[in-house]
Amino acid sequence: METLFEILDEYTGLVLAAVVFIAAATLVFGVMAALHRHGAVRKRTAGIGRESLGARDGGSSSGSLRDNGMKAVQRLIDRVTKHYSSVDQSSMKVLRRRLVEAGIFDPRAVGFFFIARSVLAIGIAFMFVLLAPLLPESMNSMFWSMVGVGGLLGYLMPSIGLDRIITRRRNEYRVGFPDFMDLLVVCADAGLSMEAALERVGRELGPSYPALSTNIHMTNLEIRAGRSLTEALEHFAARLGLEEVRSFATLIQQSAELGSSITDALRVYSEDMRHKRLSIAEEKAYALPAKLSFPLMVCVFPVLFVVILLPVFVRVKLGVY
Repeated sequence: METLFEILDEYTGLVLAAVVFIAAATLVFGVMAALHRHGAVRKRTAGIGRESLGARDGGSSSGSLRDNGMKAVQRLIDRVTKHYSSVDQSSMKVLRRRLVEAGIFDPRAVGFFFIARSVLAIGIAFMFVLLAPLLPESMNSMFWSMVGVGGLLGYLMPSIGLDRIITRRRNEYRVGFPDFMDLLVVCADAGLSMEAALERVGRELGPSYPALSTNIHMTNLEIRAGRSLTEALEHFAARLGLEEVRSFATLIQQSAELGSSITDALRVYSEDMRHKRLSIAEEKAYALPAKLSFPLMVCVFPVLFVVILLPVFVRVKLGVY
């Protein structure tokens, strides 16, 4: 027994530490168990409350966080669209036309556009503010200028991106429209009506020109909804934004009003489009030498001069003749 007491006296600190650790662990686990039980009760109570609220509202889950967030975003977009619509009607019409030409047909797209513009402007400007401590001291005087340039860049980025999308889609329309005319002539020669020919051509052009096929399908839907062929083709030309398509819509309208053969008119216009595409290709080919002159002078000729004159320069410097 004396030996046991001597051992306890020797390791008194370790024994006290073990006792304190066990007591603290027991207390912590007890508190965690109580909190877990309390949280489970709160979750169960909240679930019962949501079920009763859904039963009172006819089973709808409008109280969920996701639905509330979506409703808040929708209200924000509607208010932004309504505000800018009341401020400047002409600018809103131009923006809607550009969005339609870019293939964005959602009526909420205007609100998304203005929200993206504001968020990007504030976000890029704030990013420059965060990067300010990393700049050298010599650029401290340019801090506010950089913040302003960043905000301006964020403000212009949606417009620049929209212009690039419109340009890319217009190039696709311009390349695919002569093929559209050729297929339309073939369908007209086969005896199909204009509505049936548009539907068949839209299906055929889907794999090659998806954007053009989508607009043709929308034109077919407008005709089925009760609009006349002339109005549907005018809307088709407005969505594509090409002068050739406007001329095509005018041609169909005049042929219908004058009673002339639409097939003959389409054949003549298709040949004209084919010649026009060939003329555009020849114009680009003839302009190629003039466009190549600048990169040749800047990139190729200096290298040739260095290769030719460097040996002569070395011989003169070294005195070797």
